[in-house]
Amino acid sequence: MLATTAISITDLAAGAADADLLDSHARPSRPLQVVDLDLPTAPTAADMERAVRRARDSSRLLVGRTGRAVPHCPDVLLSALDLTLVRASRDRLCVMDTAGDPVTVAVTDPAAEAEFLRARAEEQPQAALVLHQVLGMSEGLPVPQALDLESLAYSTLLGGSGFARWLAARGPRSAPPRAAGDPVVVRREQDVLRITLNRPERRNAHGAELRDALVTAVDVAVWDETVRQVVLDGNGPCFSSGGDLDEFGTAVDLAAAHLIRTRAGAASRLHALGSRLTARIHGTCVGAGIELPAFAPWVLAAPGTTVRLPELAMGLIPGAGGTVGIPRRIGRWRTLYLVLDGRAVSAERALAWGLVDRIEE
Repeated sequence: MLATTAISITDLAAGAADADLLDSHARPSRPLQVVDLDLPTAPTAADMERAVRRARDSSRLLVGRTGRAVPHCPDVLLSALDLTLVRASRDRLCVMDTAGDPVTVAVTDPAAEAEFLRARAEEQPQAALVLHQVLGMSEGLPVPQALDLESLAYSTLLGGSGFARWLAARGPRSAPPRAAGDPVVVRREQDVLRITLNRPERRNAHGAELRDALVTAVDVAVWDETVRQVVLDGNGPCFSSGGDLDEFGTAVDLAAAHLIRTRAGAASRLHALGSRLTARIHGTCVGAGIELPAFAPWVLAAPGTTVRLPELAMGLIPGAGGTVGIPRRIGRWRTLYLVLDGRAVSAERALAWGLVDRIEE
């Protein structure tokens, strides 16, 4: 069967997506399988039951597609699939997102988008499959354990061939310069603590220096119960452009890097603030630039804000808490879409999904 050929629900029930995942050289084969939900022959009840069971147990990513706005198949199957693409005209995308089930994503051409996602998974199959595993396991875990799972998977991929290819193609980079001033500015006004990312010349890239300063600032609020509200924002053209790419590939001890991410990182601390935290984001928010704010109960986005998770192209998965905080806001299905698609999502779509709570200046 050609990799570009979609299978039907009946095919899925018969085991069409169950062929060996790894070839003789342990390379992933067909990491993502498209399931056509519109084929004319309706499956029997027994076939539907088998299809649901096989979808839940599949080692491959399974992306459903339909030319309809609402899929004509049971919710239990949609939930078992990793994602379902539904059709909407361009001016109805956000309306469909608001009205639709979180297991679906509305696009203008579901068939073309499914092929795009399939091709993206083929380019970085290790990362795509690890993402599938992490999202499936993470949703049932408490946040601290889910962050540990994400970091362990991220460290595994740092040693993978996909990340090595991305590093080689990018070429050598110089270490980023140290901040000229405070990388994070902290101001307290009565019971409100305002924490501002302050490396606008680096677009507030989440490098080690900024990370450590952010953690120190957040710890003040974690331990001081007289701080009733924490506002997290950023100076410059955007809240944060994500991880500092000039630091990627510099970790020589991946086990130590895992412990730094989980025990000296910001995600668990931001989560610990609970209802006290508000994040105000603006500009192009990439990677950690949306992964960390997602832990806030309130995320306010300035008009024109966009969000993007670009890690798959690097042979990685989100590593700043994105597989934990974002699914708890929008579900694992739409989180998968953000990573697989890799393109920017508007503030309006993020609002429709629940990734941000309000758009305001």
